[in-house]
Amino acid sequence: MKTMPYPVRLPSHLLELADIRAASEQVDRSTALRQLLYAGAVAYVLDLVHAGRISLSKAGELLNCGTLDVLQKARERGMALGATAAQYTNAKRRLRPKRPAPGA
Repeated sequence: MKTMPYPVRLPSHLLELADIRAASEQVDRSTALRQLLYAGAVAYVLDLVHAGRISLSKAGELLNCGTLDVLQKARERGMALGATAAQYTNAKRRLRPKRPAPGA
C-alpha cells in the first residue's frame, strides 16, 4: 500500500486520544493516529455501502481489502449489507424462466 505524507492540524483532544491508544497498543503516535483514522474510514465506508451510495467492490477498493472482508467487517459491527431474504426471494422469482402454457 502506497502512503503519502499529508500535513493536518488536529485538536489537542484527538492527539491525547492518540497518545492513550499509542500507550495501550505500544505503538508510536503516528501509528495510533493511522489506526484511529482507519477505524473511522471503515465505519464511514460501511455506512456508504449500507445506504447504497457505493458498491461492495468500491468499499473493498477504498479499504484495500476484498468484498468478503468488507462483509466480515460489517458483520463484526452488527450491520447487515446486501439484499434481505425477501429481496433475494423476489429477485429469484422474477429471474425464473416462464414456462410456456401447455399446448402452446
